[in-house]
Amino acid sequence: MINGEILKQAVISGAHNISVQKNHINDLNIFPVPDGDTGTNMSMTIMAAAKALDDYDGTNAGEVANITASSMLRGARGNSGVITSILFRGFAQGLKDMEEVNGKNIAAALGIGVEAAYKAVMKPTEGTILTVARMAYEAGVEAAKQDTSAVHVWQTIVDAANDALSITPELLPVLKKAGVVDAGGKGLCSIFEGMLSYIKDGVMVEYDETNEPTMETFESAAAEFDDDIEFTYCTEFIVGRDPEITTDPEELRDFLKTIGDCVVVVNDDEIIKVHVHTEVPGNALSKGMEFGQLITVKVENMKEQHKNAKAAGKKSKKPAKESFTPAEPTEDFGFVAVAAGEGMKNLFMDLGCTNVVSGGQSMNPSTDDIYEAVLATPAKHVLVLPNNKNIILAAEQTVPMVTDRVVTIVPTRTIPQGMTALLNFDPEISADSNAQLMMDAAHKVGTGLVTFAARNSEFAGKKIHEGDIIALENGKLTITEKNPVKALVKLAKNMVKRDTAFITLIYGEDVSEEDAQKAYEELDNRFGSRTDISLVKGDQPIYYFILSVE
Repeated sequence: MINGEILKQAVISGAHNISVQKNHINDLNIFPVPDGDTGTNMSMTIMAAAKALDDYDGTNAGEVANITASSMLRGARGNSGVITSILFRGFAQGLKDMEEVNGKNIAAALGIGVEAAYKAVMKPTEGTILTVARMAYEAGVEAAKQDTSAVHVWQTIVDAANDALSITPELLPVLKKAGVVDAGGKGLCSIFEGMLSYIKDGVMVEYDETNEPTMETFESAAAEFDDDIEFTYCTEFIVGRDPEITTDPEELRDFLKTIGDCVVVVNDDEIIKVHVHTEVPGNALSKGMEFGQLITVKVENMKEQHKNAKAAGKKSKKPAKESFTPAEPTEDFGFVAVAAGEGMKNLFMDLGCTNVVSGGQSMNPSTDDIYEAVLATPAKHVLVLPNNKNIILAAEQTVPMVTDRVVTIVPTRTIPQGMTALLNFDPEISADSNAQLMMDAAHKVGTGLVTFAARNSEFAGKKIHEGDIIALENGKLTITEKNPVKALVKLAKNMVKRDTAFITLIYGEDVSEEDAQKAYEELDNRFGSRTDISLVKGDQPIYYFILSVE
């Protein structure tokens, strides 16, 4: 049997292990386009749990599983990170209220997560992290029939996960051609192996702080506060709900509004998570304890944070994470979009978005980032545009988290799709009808991207070297070049048809005004007589040019 302390240390060990291996896992990505690398996304997802567990000193396995699942859900980044968080959410459901657990409990709990993960993915593909998780679970169930010890079952789960990983190239030809295994599957194996190290031998995988997963867009939000901070203390805590207390948590929310601002209260059957800015954190904690026992508490002096952040800002030009302030849902509709670059942010704000979450290709925001932006949108119906296929799943996880407004995900996969979707919003119809209307319009727009090869690869029998300029037409790599403008012109020739009415050219932070104007003139000379062409400064990273063709 293993208790909460062992499970806690096992999860932290798993987080350390994938953090150490994340760069190797990133290298398994076979497509040359810069992306939200799998190892980094999964590492950041489970490190959110490791940090949350540092504050827990109990011995209840069910509570540890619940803290792990809750923090991973909010910290989930990218599709692989979200799938991993769903696996652990099922794990938590299966271990609910268990002080200690054996191998049979663990295998059954993993099975709940596997089932939920398959359901969460619109088109489950074998040869991915899903296959690795499923085969590991199935082997664990069989092992528990012979020996229910946690060590025996988890060892079997790890062995089966690695066996499943080894056959992913046989299930996905693209992996076999590249000579690699699935990156998400490898990440899951790394987590499981790190957990086994502690469950079996009591050995914690060492963590190298210099290898901690970070992204410049996810820096501390302290620098975003104004000098005039009304309330000093940012107070966050989680209450383990007492089942005998039937008081509505809305009473807690109402009380907190009387002693502070930026109030967020999220609850389910087991916990209440609270965030408030106040001068009297003790009063907030005391009120929270009327609903159950405190599980975690964090109180930070925002005035000191701001002072320190300003001093640090003189030494660093790294952008800080947005600071979203919760807002009451007073309007009928509101929009949240995901985009990177100041010009891109301004573009979506001009199109009607209340909040724009920084992120996109290679910078996948977490579920919690999107969730905070939703709560800061003063609307009864909030429509979220992810604008990237690797962010859709993270956005979808916010839907059940929000209780005081309705969240609808408009599953846009590119920036041009997001722009077109917003332009086709109709305030006279419902949110669901709008989501369909907006996506119907989005599917009619073509997206062209000019970027660079992040790794060596091969395309149509031609070698692609790291740093080469590449162009993608609706997600498919079609062109390699040595110059971004030349690649753009070739891309436009492929995409612009006789019935094309609009072309929007968005240039990124690494494109000079001179080159942007040159690119615009090239397109205008070829298509300007029959097509309306717009040039927009997007300041986006990664992509030299984003081309929207309608």
